[in-house]
Amino acid sequence: MLTEIEFKKLGWHSRRGMLELDLILLPFYEKHLAGLSPDVHSLYQELLAEEDQDLFAWLLMRAPAPNENLRRIITIIREHHFA
Repeated sequence: MLTEIEFKKLGWHSRRGMLELDLILLPFYEKHLAGLSPDVHSLYQELLAEEDQDLFAWLLMRAPAPNENLRRIITIIREHHFA
Protein backbone atom coordinates (compact mmCIF):
# COMPACT_ATOMS: atom_id res chain seq x y z
CA MET A 1 0.00 0.00 0.00
CA LEU A 2 1.29 3.43 -0.93
CA THR A 3 1.74 6.20 1.60
CA GLU A 4 -0.04 9.51 1.01
CA ILE A 5 3.21 11.05 -0.21
CA GLU A 6 3.87 8.17 -2.61
CA PHE A 7 0.33 8.49 -3.95
CA LYS A 8 0.81 12.22 -4.52
CA LYS A 9 4.05 11.46 -6.37
CA LEU A 10 2.03 9.33 -8.77
CA GLY A 11 -0.01 12.44 -9.51
CA TRP A 12 3.13 14.42 -10.20
CA HIS A 13 4.50 11.68 -12.48
CA SER A 14 1.15 11.50 -14.29
CA ARG A 15 2.08 14.86 -15.83
CA ARG A 16 3.98 13.87 -18.92
CA GLY A 17 5.71 15.68 -21.76
CA MET A 18 2.82 15.07 -24.14
CA LEU A 19 -0.52 16.83 -23.89
CA GLU A 20 -2.28 13.72 -25.23
CA LEU A 21 -0.97 11.67 -22.31
CA ASP A 22 -1.86 14.37 -19.79
CA LEU A 23 -5.44 14.31 -21.08
CA ILE A 24 -5.68 10.59 -20.34
CA LEU A 25 -3.47 10.04 -17.30
CA LEU A 26 -4.30 13.08 -15.15
CA PRO A 27 -8.08 12.53 -15.16
CA PHE A 28 -7.53 8.84 -14.40
CA TYR A 29 -5.31 9.74 -11.46
CA GLU A 30 -7.59 12.49 -10.17
CA LYS A 31 -10.95 10.73 -10.56
CA HIS A 32 -10.36 7.01 -10.30
CA LEU A 33 -7.01 5.84 -8.95
CA ALA A 34 -7.67 6.51 -5.26
CA GLY A 35 -10.75 4.25 -5.37
CA LEU A 36 -8.89 1.33 -6.91
CA SER A 37 -6.93 -1.41 -5.16
CA PRO A 38 -3.30 -1.15 -4.01
CA ASP A 39 -2.50 -3.72 -6.71
CA VAL A 40 -3.70 -1.27 -9.36
CA HIS A 41 -1.65 1.50 -7.72
CA SER A 42 1.45 -0.67 -8.16
CA LEU A 43 0.59 -1.36 -11.78
CA TYR A 44 0.13 2.36 -12.41
CA GLN A 45 3.47 3.09 -10.76
CA GLU A 46 5.09 0.51 -13.06
CA LEU A 47 3.41 2.09 -16.09
CA LEU A 48 4.67 5.57 -15.26
CA ALA A 49 8.26 4.32 -15.43
CA GLU A 50 7.85 3.79 -19.18
CA GLU A 51 8.69 6.21 -21.99
CA ASP A 52 6.06 8.66 -23.24
CA GLN A 53 6.16 7.36 -26.82
CA ASP A 54 5.44 3.84 -25.60
CA LEU A 55 2.63 4.98 -23.31
CA PHE A 56 1.06 6.89 -26.17
CA ALA A 57 1.17 3.88 -28.50
CA TRP A 58 -0.23 1.52 -25.87
CA LEU A 59 -3.01 3.81 -24.65
CA LEU A 60 -4.17 4.50 -28.21
CA MET A 61 -3.91 0.80 -29.11
CA ARG A 62 -1.31 1.41 -31.78
CA ALA A 63 0.94 -1.24 -30.24
CA PRO A 64 0.50 -3.88 -27.54
CA ALA A 65 2.19 -3.37 -24.19
CA PRO A 66 5.08 -5.81 -23.73
CA ASN A 67 3.91 -7.60 -20.58
CA GLU A 68 0.72 -8.64 -18.80
CA ASN A 69 1.03 -6.07 -15.99
CA LEU A 70 1.24 -3.20 -18.43
CA ARG A 71 -1.57 -4.60 -20.57
CA ARG A 72 -3.75 -4.86 -17.46
CA ILE A 73 -3.24 -1.25 -16.32
CA ILE A 74 -3.65 0.03 -19.90
CA THR A 75 -7.01 -1.77 -20.06
CA ILE A 76 -8.09 -0.29 -16.72
CA ILE A 77 -7.14 3.25 -17.79
CA ARG A 78 -8.87 2.88 -21.17
CA GLU A 79 -12.03 1.53 -19.53
CA HIS A 80 -12.24 4.57 -17.27
CA HIS A 81 -11.23 7.08 -19.92
CA PHE A 82 -13.43 5.90 -22.77
CA ALA A 83 -16.46 4.93 -20.63
